[in-house]
Amino acid sequence: MKSLGVDLAGSARRRTGMCLLDERLVAETWIVYTDSEILNAVLRLKPDVVAVDAPLTLPKGRRSIDDASGPHLRECDRALLKMGIRFFPVTLGPMRMLTARGIRLRSELERLGFNVIEVYPGGAQDLLGIPRKSRGLEGLRRGLEKLGVKGLSERMTGDELDAVTAAYVGLLYLKGEALLLRGVDGMMVMPRPTRRCREGS
Repeated sequence: MKSLGVDLAGSARRRTGMCLLDERLVAETWIVYTDSEILNAVLRLKPDVVAVDAPLTLPKGRRSIDDASGPHLRECDRALLKMGIRFFPVTLGPMRMLTARGIRLRSELERLGFNVIEVYPGGAQDLLGIPRKSRGLEGLRRGLEKLGVKGLSERMTGDELDAVTAAYVGLLYLKGEALLLRGVDGMMVMPRPTRRCREGS
């Protein structure tokens, strides 16, 4: 069982973190830039799921990402708000470019026969009770190691560590142990909250 996490950048000029995580929780990470590099990695590795950190759908009623009159939030976004998880709406500034790229990538990967899910590493880290990368990469790396992830190093970038988180959520999804935030306008996959998170500690 293999999960490929993709911490997608909005532009091919910026780093996209990649992580292949197997069922033993052994992680292999690297950096790519272009869609072609992502597609080639998926074709070579043939993961059971591709877990992408990017919005992969538009809010219902919005004709396009540039439709200023349409809704700003999807049903899964509203579910995140109810859980107290911070995020940027798909229509906010740079998120528009990321959303457009995510939708294109999902379409291409599904055309090739791969299972693609949307994940949100920052929110996943909140639910797992580990620090986000904004609080320091060492804390995030140690938090992932406490979850059992192996093969991490101090040289890994924040993009790679978010890709590890994405791949970890992908494995939970494959095992039927994930939280599925379903809506008429898409689905986001998240970990189930830890006891520590549920208790607010």
